[in-house]
Amino acid sequence: MTPPTARTWARRGHTPLIRVRGRSQRRFSIAALACYKHGERSRLIYRPKRHVYHKRGGRRSFTWTDYRDLLIDAHQQLGAPIVLVWDNLNVHKDRRLREFIDTHDWITCYFLPAYTLDLNPVEGIWSLLRRSSQANTAFTDPDHLISTLRHGLRQIQYRSNLIDGCLAETGLSFTTSRRKPQ
Repeated sequence: MTPPTARTWARRGHTPLIRVRGRSQRRFSIAALACYKHGERSRLIYRPKRHVYHKRGGRRSFTWTDYRDLLIDAHQQLGAPIVLVWDNLNVHKDRRLREFIDTHDWITCYFLPAYTLDLNPVEGIWSLLRRSSQANTAFTDPDHLISTLRHGLRQIQYRSNLIDGCLAETGLSFTTSRRKPQ
């Protein structure tokens, strides 16, 4: 992973350099849910995944079953129904995942319009993560990267005001209409 750069300092006349070998081979993926419940602190639920077989033609991203398991875990942690607002990632629209969502009444799913990253609060989380724990860091190995990512996400998780800021930045309303019993 090419490290993101942030402002730093160096002696006058000496430009700071970070030398990085190799290219990104996309060994890790992270899925996250920014959760809001009226009257409670905002929460961040995330799952990192290491792609062990990425060099042998294996999948380099989350599968629909990974997202299904994340939703089940989130439902158990939150103990409440989930209103899911998703971007248009192809896995989010997978037929099997849609069938799973449609068969469970505790999930209501909405999709954001195409190319609207500013409406997705998780994009703000990724921005915070890149600017804080990843900035100006050259990772020595995959374990160093994953431990830094987990530490950075935990720091965001414990500061619900950061999650609130990412949710507020979208400009979306936090109120939903109640479902009428049938």
